[in-house]
Amino acid sequence: MSTTGFSRDLLIGLSGEEYMRRMLDGRIAAPQMWATSNITLSDVAQGQITLHTAPLPAHGNIIGTVHGGWYGIVLDAAMGCACMSCVPEGATHTTLEYKVNIVRPAKIGAELIATGHVQHSGRSTLVANGEVRGRDDNRLYATGSTTCIVLQH
Repeated sequence: MSTTGFSRDLLIGLSGEEYMRRMLDGRIAAPQMWATSNITLSDVAQGQITLHTAPLPAHGNIIGTVHGGWYGIVLDAAMGCACMSCVPEGATHTTLEYKVNIVRPAKIGAELIATGHVQHSGRSTLVANGEVRGRDDNRLYATGSTTCIVLQH
């Protein structure tokens, strides 16, 4: 039973981790932006998320390298989902702020892994960090950090 978009009804009876696990197994659809950004959820644990991705030609900038905004989308997804995996039943979260540092440019088509790790999970805020690394060579391409607010529904 897959859905086409987010509905608060999806949260009924689910913790954030359970919600993310249902996304992993396909019972809840990933955000449409993930298809546009070529992101796939590959692992879920409480406070930790792994995504697989590869920048497409559409993610290039005016000089042919990967656009900085694409790294922001990927890292926001990884860190935000890590935060989601820590929220209690019936709650969600949203990003308050995030920061991205691009260490080296990835090539279009490069197979990459993005991870998100929660550093602090409180009643009202969450703090997480993330990395984008090469799938085959483990080289670091970008890092990020975020602060999210917990939303009680």
